[in-house]
Amino acid sequence: MPEKKYKMACTNCSTSVGNAPGCKSKGACSTGNCGKMPVFNWLSNMSLPAGKSPFDILEVRFKNGRKEFFKNKNNLNVHMGDSVAVEGTSGHDIGIVSLKGELVRLQMRKKKVNIESKEVKTLYRHATELDLQKWETARNREKECMYRAREMASNLNLDMKIGDVEFQGDNTKAIFYYTSSGRVDFRELIKQMADEFKIRIEMRQIGVRQEAQRMGGIGSCGRELCCSSWLNDFRSVSTSAARYQQLSLNPQKLAGQCGKLKCCLNYELDMYVEAIKDFPKANVKLKTKKGDAFMQKMDIFRRKLWYSYTSEPSNFIELALDKVQEIIFENKKGNHPESLEMYINTFVEEPKHDYENVVGQDSITRFDKKGGRKKSKKKHTHKKRFSKSKNNPPTEANVKLDNNSRKKSKSHDKK
Repeated sequence: MPEKKYKMACTNCSTSVGNAPGCKSKGACSTGNCGKMPVFNWLSNMSLPAGKSPFDILEVRFKNGRKEFFKNKNNLNVHMGDSVAVEGTSGHDIGIVSLKGELVRLQMRKKKVNIESKEVKTLYRHATELDLQKWETARNREKECMYRAREMASNLNLDMKIGDVEFQGDNTKAIFYYTSSGRVDFRELIKQMADEFKIRIEMRQIGVRQEAQRMGGIGSCGRELCCSSWLNDFRSVSTSAARYQQLSLNPQKLAGQCGKLKCCLNYELDMYVEAIKDFPKANVKLKTKKGDAFMQKMDIFRRKLWYSYTSEPSNFIELALDKVQEIIFENKKGNHPESLEMYINTFVEEPKHDYENVVGQDSITRFDKKGGRKKSKKKHTHKKRFSKSKNNPPTEANVKLDNNSRKKSKSHDKK
């Protein structure tokens, strides 16, 4: 009999259990919920050499991007995006196949996982409808159990924050992820949770970055957090990365959602370190006959520096990088130029374009201003008439003409 393939439902692309009418990707559409940290198998179209069997270990993804490796001992016909039942710590778990083939071998080498190690568990079968229903009921319990566990922890006065709960696919075990500044004695908490939830409890401590990865969110750049979308290895970030990039050391701007320094500070750090090698150090002074000058700031992109004399620290002198290097070379020889002002006009200014501030040309309140101008004109004309009437008081002839016109208008209305 042919094997049945069961697909996991997706709420984002309107897929249903067993069908994929939305994106046709069987839950691997990378829309945020069903395809977190997706992987593109660029070796899928390449055929294996003759006589070589495909790699029998698969990468399976669980909640919030947690990935583990499982061995396909039964040689099941599994595709990326299929929901499968795999071996758990006790019982079975439900996950989605995120990668298969030779790329799994590279991932295991990258994560330093041995093929014959005990970490590689067994893949049982394709997930049946009963497995998916049980998995769905377990997922629906997660929020309720998390809030109740927080109440229990606060009642016991434990210095910990429970950030997420992950139920096993067979609804017999739950992993509670928490953050804490130190060690926590949660033995009494585990007893209370086991009595109330009727499941086995595992407490797993994570850092604030791992918590932000699991929670997700939008960064200050307007895009989804890197740690929750594609970044899976956290490197240490120091304030020296901000100094190299000439950023202000403002903790509110440099800190991410986790409260630590943003991971994106490391993205362009190597380029800045390479570019800054051509610039002189900040403690190098330029010696002239007028006096010594120290560095105030520098622009790596425009390759310019600003210096000030020690006697005039508020006066900034803009110099090109090649001229600064020339002055330093002369100082090493023992020669002192007259002043820094003689090097000011040596660089060519960049031409300014008219289209630099196109976005700011149209004001948001430009339509309101037009209405205001009309009102001001009316007020102005009214003032003019009032001033004319003051300067030219009404005569008797004008008053009689006005009275006659009013009487005529009244008689016309009666008719």
